[in-house]
Amino acid sequence: MKDLFDKLKERRGPLGQYSKQTHGYFMFPKLEGEIGSHMNFRGKRVLTWSLNNYLGLANHPEVRKTDAEAAAKYGMALPMGARMMSGDSNFHQQLETELAAFVKKEDAVLVNFGYQGMVSAIDCLVDRHDVIVYDAESHACIVDGVRLHMGKRFAYNHNDMESLEKQLQRAEVLVKDTDGSILVITEGVFGMSGKMGKIKEIVELKKKYTFRLFVDDAHGIGTMGKTGGGTGEEQDCQDGIDIYFGTFAKSFALIGGFLAGTENMVEYLRYNMRSQIFAKSMPMPIVIGALKRLELMRKSPELKTKLWTIVKALGKGLADVGINTGGTQSPVTPVYLNGTVPEATNITFDLRENYGIFCSIVVYPVVPKGIILLRLIPTAEHTLEDVTYTVKAFAEVNKKLKEGQYSAEKMAVIN
Repeated sequence: MKDLFDKLKERRGPLGQYSKQTHGYFMFPKLEGEIGSHMNFRGKRVLTWSLNNYLGLANHPEVRKTDAEAAAKYGMALPMGARMMSGDSNFHQQLETELAAFVKKEDAVLVNFGYQGMVSAIDCLVDRHDVIVYDAESHACIVDGVRLHMGKRFAYNHNDMESLEKQLQRAEVLVKDTDGSILVITEGVFGMSGKMGKIKEIVELKKKYTFRLFVDDAHGIGTMGKTGGGTGEEQDCQDGIDIYFGTFAKSFALIGGFLAGTENMVEYLRYNMRSQIFAKSMPMPIVIGALKRLELMRKSPELKTKLWTIVKALGKGLADVGINTGGTQSPVTPVYLNGTVPEATNITFDLRENYGIFCSIVVYPVVPKGIILLRLIPTAEHTLEDVTYTVKAFAEVNKKLKEGQYSAEKMAVIN
């Protein structure tokens, strides 16, 4: 028999194996100063393409004023207790009503954290007789929620409707003679590739199969669709989404999230979702802050317009210099390069130290071996000058990579 902690030392995990070399620089870096397109990293000013502050609301003057006033008036403790017991308020209910209207659903329920909300909603909605069919490249919160499911679950190939149909056919066989149902789960916008889920095509499959559709639109709400109502609005199929999830961690520049759908479904979640029943209510300043951010999304469409001006300029600029962005359809802008983990760290080091550009580095096992993904997140805070400088830098970095200037057997070690 082994001591549990001794086993943890041996296992470490696919990312933990690099902790000694990467901690504080490539992983768990510290960006400091006011949230914006330029921040401080290890004492240097850097152009930052790594924050999901899509609409620039994090430091919007009206948002900062509302946040400060709400914190001063209510503190972070109110309301005290879980919502079902002693932690409800008119503001919580108002936010749910306004969110439901924004995404064109009958009702909505708040969740304290987006990740927690997805995991617990999946666990709440299905029982052991039900079958979950989900996109193979779904976010970790979906995967973890599916893992809790005690019934059958089938993954379909990413955005592959033929594969989805095959899995739906398997699922139908299993639920045919039981009380089971089928739940299909996908994302509105996939956070690494930037591609949209094929929501409209999935909705069309309801004509052939009986299932409910759950869409995680974390990167879609606020950025996609005419009003920012999300990917369903973008694809003109919002009515076909049965359970809609939006997080506050991206466009809202906050924390928390919500689930929306029919009044009956939301009521079921409200009275049965364990992560909310047994957790303290969302603090009042966060609720009031979310109301202000939602108000700005509705009354200031120029924020989304500015975001997309930067998104399109960045995408075109990178394409013009031969950079592969993988066909992204959203603000998420991945840069795909070919190379090893050591080369990836050397590229990132060069970008941060010599070009003053901070972006996120993604390597195996998140992406296949031999692929380097540098993810850029444009925001309404960026300028066209930022785009021009970044495109020039990436053109130079790509040239250096092809010339072998980043080749190394070991990753860069940062002191």
